[in-house]
Amino acid sequence: MAAGCGGESGSGGGGTVTLRHAWWGGEPRAVAIKKCIALFEKKYPKIKIQPEFTDYAAFWEKFQTQAAGGNPPDVFQNAVGFLRKYDKRGVLMDLNSQIKAGNLSLDGFRNGVEANGQVDGKQLGIPVGANTMSLVIDNKVFEKAGIKPEFGWTWDEYFDALQHIKDTQKIAGDTGYFGIMYLYDLYLRQNGKAFFTDTGLGFTEDDLIPWWEDGYKRVKSGVICDPKKVAQVAPKSALSAGLAASEFTWDNFSVRYAGEGHPNIGLAPIPSVDGKDTGQYLGSLMLSISNKTKHPKEAAQFVNFMVHDPEVGKIMGYDRGILPTDEQYEAFTPSDDQNKAIAAFEEECKKEGVLGKITPHPSGADVAEAAFLRIAGDIGQGKTKVNAAVKQFFNEAKAAFAA
Repeated sequence: MAAGCGGESGSGGGGTVTLRHAWWGGEPRAVAIKKCIALFEKKYPKIKIQPEFTDYAAFWEKFQTQAAGGNPPDVFQNAVGFLRKYDKRGVLMDLNSQIKAGNLSLDGFRNGVEANGQVDGKQLGIPVGANTMSLVIDNKVFEKAGIKPEFGWTWDEYFDALQHIKDTQKIAGDTGYFGIMYLYDLYLRQNGKAFFTDTGLGFTEDDLIPWWEDGYKRVKSGVICDPKKVAQVAPKSALSAGLAASEFTWDNFSVRYAGEGHPNIGLAPIPSVDGKDTGQYLGSLMLSISNKTKHPKEAAQFVNFMVHDPEVGKIMGYDRGILPTDEQYEAFTPSDDQNKAIAAFEEECKKEGVLGKITPHPSGADVAEAAFLRIAGDIGQGKTKVNAAVKQFFNEAKAAFAA
C-alpha cells in the first residue's frame, strides 16, 4: 500500500523510503519541524518524511487506535508517562540495537537527560528537549507587593506571599497548584516519596488528603483563583487573563504567556519543605520508533539528525525544551527575553544543585495524571468532598495500572 494512501510506511520509486513522523503541538512547532524535515531530506535524498501532527489530546487518541491496529507512525513524539504503557503493548523499539549499529548516538546529551528514555535496561525514547518545573509569575504584581522569590524559599513563605498578594493587590495569588500532578510529585519527593513507583502510586490516601484539603481552603479564601473562572477563560491561561499572579508549569511552557499577550512574565524557583531540596528533575519530550517500522535504520538516522544536527537546534530553539545535546545547545542563541529567561532558569537550577533524577512512571501513568487534574478541579468547584475525591482518584489510578 502506498505511504500516502493507507498510512503505512514503505518504499517509493528509485529505492526511496517513506517514513511517517507524528507529533503533537501548536502551529509554530509544526512549521519548525517541517523545516527540519526539509533539511533532513536534502541530506538523505532517499528518505522521505511524511508529517502528521495534531494537538495533544487528539494525538494520543489517534495513536492509541493506530497502535492497536498495528499501524503506528514510524517515528513519533513521546513522553515519560507513555514509555512503559506502550512498551508493555509491544509498540516501542528498543533503540539500543540502532545505537550499537551506529545509526543513533547517545553522545553529547546534556545533564544526563538521555536517561529519561531508559526503562528496564531498554532505550525507548531519545530526548529532543529538557525542561523542569518552575513557578511562572506576573513580575509587575510581585514587585508591587514587594515580593522577590529566591532559591531556598519554603512553602510557608510561598503561601504567605500569595496571601500578601491577595490582601494588597486584590488578585488571587495562584491559578490552582493543587491539581498539578508534576508539582505534587515534587512535594512528595521533598518528603522522601514520589508520585509514582515502577508499578503504581508512591504515596497513600493519607498523604493526598491534606494536599487537596489545603488547596480547597485556599480556593474558598480567594488566595487561589476560582476554578470556574479558570474554566471560563480557557484555553487562555488564568495568569494571562489577569485572574492570578502565579502558576506552576514547565519552564519552557512559559512562552505561551507572552503569546497570549502577557507583557511581564518571570520564572521563579520551586518552594521546598526544608529550603533546600526542591525535588526537581529534568523532564523531556522524546522521539520513539515503532517496533512495526519496516525501516529501522532510516528511522534511527532521522531521530539522530533531529537531536544532534546544529541547524535543527537553530530552527527548533526551545519549543520542546532546552536543546538536549551539546551540538544543538551551542548552535542556538536565544534572542528573545522569554527564551533567555528559560535558559537562565535552568542554568541557575543546575548551579543550585537542585536537579535530581526523574521518577519512573508505570504503565497507566497518563490516565492517572488526567484523573488527578480532573478530580482536583471537581474539588475546587465544590462538586465533590476531599475524602470522596481521594478514594475516587486511587480507584481510577489502580484501574489504569491494571489495564
